[in-house]
Amino acid sequence: MSITMNLYYTGKNGSARKFAEEMEQSGTADLIRKEAGNERYEYFFPMNDDETVLLIDSWKDQKSLDIHHASPMMKTIAELREKYDLHMRAERYVSDEAGIPASDSKFIKE
Repeated sequence: MSITMNLYYTGKNGSARKFAEEMEQSGTADLIRKEAGNERYEYFFPMNDDETVLLIDSWKDQKSLDIHHASPMMKTIAELREKYDLHMRAERYVSDEAGIPASDSKFIKE
């Protein structure tokens, strides 16, 4: 089972993109990627919204996510969110252990 969080950071005047750039350039994102249980930590930019950044953040299990939330890294992230005056919206998904059903797989080209 994996837990995936879609975190939407929204700001003004490009601040969300600047936040993501600082997370990458400072090495903070790479440190998170190296945390035990992290499976994915990637930023994406919606084509129809210049003021929002999507972070897809996946963890092996709830314990790994809880350890991340208790880490000093969260203080760094919170400080950067404040620096760029960002607002957030979150979505949480739990993986389906059965995988992609055969009825859906015909729509996926690998």
